[in-house]
Amino acid sequence: MNYRDKYEEYRGFAEEILREAAENMGCLTPILQEGISYSLLAGGKRIRPVLFLAMLEALGGDYRTEKNFPVAVECIHTYSLIHDDLPAMDNDDFRRGKPSNHKVYGEAHAILAGDGLLSYAFGILIDECARGARAVAAAKTLSRAAGVRGMVAGQSADLLYSGRPLGEVGEEELRMIHTNKTAEMISAPLEMAANLAGKREAEAREFGLALGLLFQITDDILDEVGESETVGKTLGKDREEGKLTCVGLYGLERANALADEYALSCLETLKKIDGDVSFFEELVRRVRGRNR
Repeated sequence: MNYRDKYEEYRGFAEEILREAAENMGCLTPILQEGISYSLLAGGKRIRPVLFLAMLEALGGDYRTEKNFPVAVECIHTYSLIHDDLPAMDNDDFRRGKPSNHKVYGEAHAILAGDGLLSYAFGILIDECARGARAVAAAKTLSRAAGVRGMVAGQSADLLYSGRPLGEVGEEELRMIHTNKTAEMISAPLEMAANLAGKREAEAREFGLALGLLFQITDDILDEVGESETVGKTLGKDREEGKLTCVGLYGLERANALADEYALSCLETLKKIDGDVSFFEELVRRVRGRNR
């Protein structure tokens, strides 16, 4: 099976289990259910659950037996997008080519939809911990990546350093933002799959962090040279709002060179992982050359 077909197989499975989760969530108010479903089922690349499913299969597991962990990952990612788009955060009116959650349901209900998704995800993780030590390790991986030593810290740093002149902030602050806001939640599903398989956890994390940094750098590049209709969100806002980005710090040429370096690092790390990693090799190439 070629890369495109395999990706669609994983993505299709992710869509299936996310629909099941949304249907069975049992929200006690219709607007909460509608708001959660609006964002959770909005489609997109589903890169995080796809990474989990693909790594689990690469390490010899049957990905179709693992429905709950990928749902938890995507619920946390979706909550972060809802909150990230809020006026108090990045103030973005569009997500995945559609009006952001708060533009449809209002800020208060959007906040609650995000809160609901986060709470639901941790309910899943608690239930999964009953399976034993490997599931506990996977739950801890996601908890760390999502929280005050991961994504939340990265978002905090992004807000803290926005608008500050270069020289006052620089490479160290940029690396902190990129690693925590983006790379940790790209690495987490890969590491979780390795946790469940009981092998190659360090290699999965190393690959995931490099892939996450590559993803964020290409995102910064697209914010400068991409097209809003293709990317599915408002572009150019980072520069206008004084965000600390790779392009803003290094310039477009150096940012592209760094993306090439991280792509190479990803490919080198994959050589350390047992199993068929050809899917990931092609994914790295496509992330580097993406236009959305």
